[in-house]
Order: sequence, then structure tokens, then C-alpha cells
Amino acid sequence: MSQDHVAIVFAEPDIAARRLPSATLEANFGDIHPPLDRHEARVAADRCLFCWDAPCVTACPTGIDIPLFIRQIAAGNPLVAAKTILDANIMGGMCARVCPTETLCEQACVREAAEGAPVKIGLLQRHATDALMESGRQPYRQGTPTGRNVAVVGAGPAGLSCAHKLATLGHEVTLYEAREKPAGLNEYGIAAYKTPNDFAAREAEFILGVGGIALKTGVALGRDITLETLRTEHDAVFLALGLSAVNALGLGEEALDGVEDAVAFIARLRQAKDPGEIAIGRRVVVIGGGMTAIDMATQARRLGAEDVTIVYRRGPESMAASRYEQELAQTNGVLIRHWLKPKALVAAGGRVTGVTFEYTQAQDGRLTGTGETLNLPCDQAFKAIGQAPGGFPALALEGGRIRVDAERRTSLAGVWAGGDCIAGGQDLTVAAVEDGKQAALSIDRALAARATA
Repeated sequence: MSQDHVAIVFAEPDIAARRLPSATLEANFGDIHPPLDRHEARVAADRCLFCWDAPCVTACPTGIDIPLFIRQIAAGNPLVAAKTILDANIMGGMCARVCPTETLCEQACVREAAEGAPVKIGLLQRHATDALMESGRQPYRQGTPTGRNVAVVGAGPAGLSCAHKLATLGHEVTLYEAREKPAGLNEYGIAAYKTPNDFAAREAEFILGVGGIALKTGVALGRDITLETLRTEHDAVFLALGLSAVNALGLGEEALDGVEDAVAFIARLRQAKDPGEIAIGRRVVVIGGGMTAIDMATQARRLGAEDVTIVYRRGPESMAASRYEQELAQTNGVLIRHWLKPKALVAAGGRVTGVTFEYTQAQDGRLTGTGETLNLPCDQAFKAIGQAPGGFPALALEGGRIRVDAERRTSLAGVWAGGDCIAGGQDLTVAAVEDGKQAALSIDRALAARATA
């Protein structure tokens, strides 16, 4: 047995599918935030003060003209409002569902400061974008052809945003995606109850419907294509590679059954036709403090796990997950324990049966262990301690991620990058969308300058 495993044996692991009736599972994985109807949207829109300096716009990474689209909803024009939103953020529909509005636009809302109750910006944004999606209209089309072709690697939020903007500017785009479906973490990595009814796939189809974008799935950089080949065959390259590697606990977990990567589990659950087919333990421990940890723990409870605990090494104020998301997990019956770090895995017969944690404390700004330990029994232990980028040969890096300038240009001529793979990013869908948009505008300027040189 590895020295990282403790010879303490808890109860036999209990992992099973269909812990809950189908009707309960359907309700648990239905829409967590039911959309506003027409009347509710008009009432919510009427609360907007239409501030001339609109702090909510400044707080939005994509700069959506929020007072304008809310005014358009109030006037009974949700389709026009949707165009206002999508002109700034082509993934406005997804961002309305997953964006941490409580720490961005809604936190900046004047109503929040004055009354503690902001305008429901996220729900109003969803109301407008859903109306457009349901109408079947496509307000965008490929621009006048320029004769240029740009390679976009990665069909997640940054890649789709870049490809769409480039297409509207008249460039042909070849979009390479390593997985079978586009949309990246929107398709594979977000809690199923946040985006039910295949919304990520439908939004990707809408974005690709602009024309001029050739999607090639199952093609991975470094395995099927090289960066040098892309530079040779295309006029410019945009890298939207995301974070492909998962951080390890370093406790020899790869040798044990029952220790799983939360990102992979969420992807499996997202792709399941029926959540009931996914097995879950009665006792689940999730290690981490970000959105992945919250989504993993909350979904474990909704699958029927009876005892779910998130364990985080620092205090609640240091968790990457917003206060709202922490409360969401807690209201779903998840226990969040702080000031504990994993020290060893408890195993029996090659399976994890628990995790030993060491209590921590902050001393002079550094996290240290106290020497006191706690054993938590579990059937499954999920790692949610962050993801890391893969290798980026020939590119200057910063903290392991691609270094870019304000226009998302990399150190390599003709190559831009954006999304989670770049240094200094926010690891948010909305920030990735903005990266893609700004990179596309920069690429367009560079290609125009090259044509006139």
C-alpha cells in the first residue's frame, strides 16, 4: 500500500445508479431558474433606472448595453433587445444562465446599492435571447468575403465567439475541435440543471448558422495537427484551447478506484440521456472550493447521495465559487467544511473508503497545517482543485498559460489566443467570449493592414 494511503477501513463502499425515482431526477435536473414570462419581464424591466453612466455596463466583461436592452424589453421588443445583447456577447443566452451576475452586473446595479435588490438583469437577458432562439430567426450573416481564412482551435466560448465575429467580418473560418461536439465547457463542464434541454448545443448551432465557418470535430492540436501547419495553411490562427489537464492531489489517487476527477464526472453526467444511469455513492467527499466543486457536490445530492461534503483548505471568503453558489450547494443539503487540506486517502481492497484531512491555518499570509487530522468516510472522493493548461510549444508563457497582449496576440507572429488558456484570464464564459471577440477584431485589423502593405 502506498505511503499516502492510511490503513483505516470504513464501511464497504456503496455506489449505485437510480437512487431516486425518475420523476424526482427529472425535477432535480430541470431548469434551476424558470424563465420570466412576458408580464414578469415587463415588471422586472420597469425597475431599471436607465442610469446614464450605467455601472452595470462597466461591470459586464463584454460591455453589453444593459439599460438599452432592458428599455427595449419594457417597450415590448424582446427580439430587438436580443440583438442588442448578442452584438456585444454572441453567447448572451448561455451567459444569462451561468454568468455570476451576482458579482458582476447585478452587484453593480444602483438598485442593489440602494435597496439590496438589483434589477433581474440575468433573467431579463435570458428572456430576450430565448425569445430570439425560439423565433428561429438568424440576425447574422457572413460579411463580404475577404478571401482570407483563419484557423480557430477550440470550439468553446472563446473559439465560437472569435469564429462568429470573423465570419461577420467576411473571413472564412476553419474551426478545429478535439471533442465530438462544439461549445466546450458549456457542453461538457457546467451543471446539467443550469442548461437543460440541450441549450449549449442549440446555441452553438445558432452561432455556426452565420455561415462561413467549417467545423472539424475530433481534431486535436498536437495529435492531428500542428501549430506550424496551421500557420502555413491559414492567414491567422486563434488558440482557444481551454485547460486540458487536471490538477492532482498528489496522494497516489490514480491507484485507487472511487477517486474521480469532478470535471470528467460532470461531463459524463452532461452527456447522459438519463441522469439516473449515472452511479453515485451514498457518502461523497468533494475536494476544492471553485465552481466545479459546487456543481459536483450539488449534482451528487440531486442524484441521490445522502451525505455530501465539500472540503476546502481556506475560509469561505477565499473560495472561488461565489457566495450565491455556496448557498445553492448548502440549500441542496451539501455540507461545506473549511480549513482542511487532504493529507491521505483511506483505502481497502484497492478502493477509497475515506479521506484524511489536516486542519489548516493562515500564518503571515501562508497556509500551514496544524498537525491535527480528521477522517471523513466516503464511497467516492472527487477532485475539484482546478485545471491546468497543456503544453504550448514555441509560445511565451506566464504562470503556465499563454502570455498575450491587450489584443490577445501571442509571442508568435500571426497567432492569437484567448479564454482559459491565457494568462490573467478570469476563467469565466463571459470573459472568454470577450477574448474571442477582441481577438477577431485584432485579426481583422492585422489582415487588412497586410492587404494594403
